[in-house]
Amino acid sequence: MLKNDRWINAQAVAGMIEPFQATLVRHLDPDARTSPVLSYGCSSYGYDLRLSSKEFLIFRHVPGTIMNPKRFNPANLEPVELHHDDDGDYFILPAHSYGLGVALERLRVPANITVICIGKSTYARLGIIVNTTPAEASWEGHLTLEFSNSSGADCRIYANEGICQLLFFEGDPCDTTYQDRAGKYQDQPERVTLARV
Repeated sequence: MLKNDRWINAQAVAGMIEPFQATLVRHLDPDARTSPVLSYGCSSYGYDLRLSSKEFLIFRHVPGTIMNPKRFNPANLEPVELHHDDDGDYFILPAHSYGLGVALERLRVPANITVICIGKSTYARLGIIVNTTPAEASWEGHLTLEFSNSSGADCRIYANEGICQLLFFEGDPCDTTYQDRAGKYQDQPERVTLARV
C-alpha cells in the first residue's frame, strides 16, 4: 500500500526523515509568494527530497578507460562548483552527461517499508532523468542520487531545493531487512557514495 501524508508526518516525528518539512514548500516567502523554489517537503502521497549543496560530481571521459562497477575508478569523476545567483544555489550538469549528488535529508526506513525515489516533472521537462532508486526495509542514511542530462543543453541542478520524490510502500514483514544483512550502502553520509561490490 502506498502511504499518505498523515502516515509520513507520523513517521517523521519518530525520526524517519531529518530534517523534515511537514508541508510542501514552493516559495521561501509564502506570504509574499516570492523567491520560488523547486518544491520540497511532504505531499499527498510522498516526500520531495532536497539536493545537498555539499557535493556534486560528474563523470568525465578518460580516454582508454571503461567504467567497471566491480572496480570503480573515482578518477572518472570530477567535482562541480556550487554557483549562486538570485535564483539560488546550483550546480551545472553539462549536456549529455551524468552526475551524482546526495540528499540533504537523512532517512531511517521502517522495517516494513520500501521507498522508491523517482524524478520530479519540472526537471524531466528539461531532459533531466533521476535514476529510480530504492531504499529497502531498515535502510538508513543520505541517498546518493544519480542524474542524467539527456538534453543538448547544460542544465542547472538546484541545491537545497526539491530534486526527487520518495514514495513509501508498505509490505508484509520480511525475514531479513537491509540492516540485518549489513547492506553495503547502509549509513551513507551526506556525501556521494561511490559504487561498491
